[in-house]
Amino acid sequence: MASDNASSVTEFILAGLTDQPGLQSSLLFLFLGFYLVTVVGNLGLITLIGLNSHLHIPMYFFLFNLSSIDFSFSTAIIPKMLMSFVSKKNIISYEGCMTQLFFFCFFVFSESFILSAMAYDRYVAICKPLLYTVTMSPQVCLLLLLGVYGMGVFGATAHTGNMLFLTFCAHNRVNHYMCDILPLLELSCNSSYINLLVVFIVVTIGIGVPIVAIFVSYGFILSSIFHISSTEGRSKAFSTCSSHIIAVSFFFGSGAFMYLKPPSILPLDQGKVSSLFYTILVPMFNPLIYSLRNKDVKLALKKTLNRKIFS
Repeated sequence: MASDNASSVTEFILAGLTDQPGLQSSLLFLFLGFYLVTVVGNLGLITLIGLNSHLHIPMYFFLFNLSSIDFSFSTAIIPKMLMSFVSKKNIISYEGCMTQLFFFCFFVFSESFILSAMAYDRYVAICKPLLYTVTMSPQVCLLLLLGVYGMGVFGATAHTGNMLFLTFCAHNRVNHYMCDILPLLELSCNSSYINLLVVFIVVTIGIGVPIVAIFVSYGFILSSIFHISSTEGRSKAFSTCSSHIIAVSFFFGSGAFMYLKPPSILPLDQGKVSSLFYTILVPMFNPLIYSLRNKDVKLALKKTLNRKIFS
């Protein structure tokens, strides 16, 4: 099938966010600013965690990987998106489109499961503090991380493989700023109920399984918090989880809104706006969410800046 595609459609045209010329320059600078904040925020957090030994614990091990995923995720999407604001036709080859789709799906799935791994880490820290060091040993953390990236490969392979079995006949204008699943399905001339079913099942696994794991973890966490007698203890436990809850709500809320509704309920033009949340805003806000409310990260930043100033 891939060879059929190559003989009929060899490239796609990404429509971008809008076709209104008056908005192109403003949107270019807006999203370029978003990208710069994303790069600085995530690389900054990665650097802080790497340079400060007191952050070399499981919680920040997963946060390090979350920032790596967010940086890579935004880099796979935004630079190509910016091209639509400065060129008349934002062309991407068939192979380039499938590659972008693969990495897009890989990072979305990886982020879903890294968030569930972080929820499990918080569950062990609050519900089983005496066993935390043993339960969240380096070996366990590495196994969890392998599971995270393994599910990323699974999701990316399933979705990209599903697209490779489609035929694109004449129309090659993708109504999106990136190669996404639903716009490509709409563009195909032989997509079927089976293709839609594969998308729904794989997305349900990618969103449903992590959400269930997160809800179960936080169910036990809330139960433990309510059994803490001191107000200060309860407040500290809640503050430990608040950043993660905000990040989870932001990411899964926008993703579920986009993919778990039929296209008839959510038109693609509205879907483009919705997808901005988890492709651009989530990677930008995550380092801010986890650093502005985190005393350990603030302390690490002060120590790092002091070392640079007085070195």
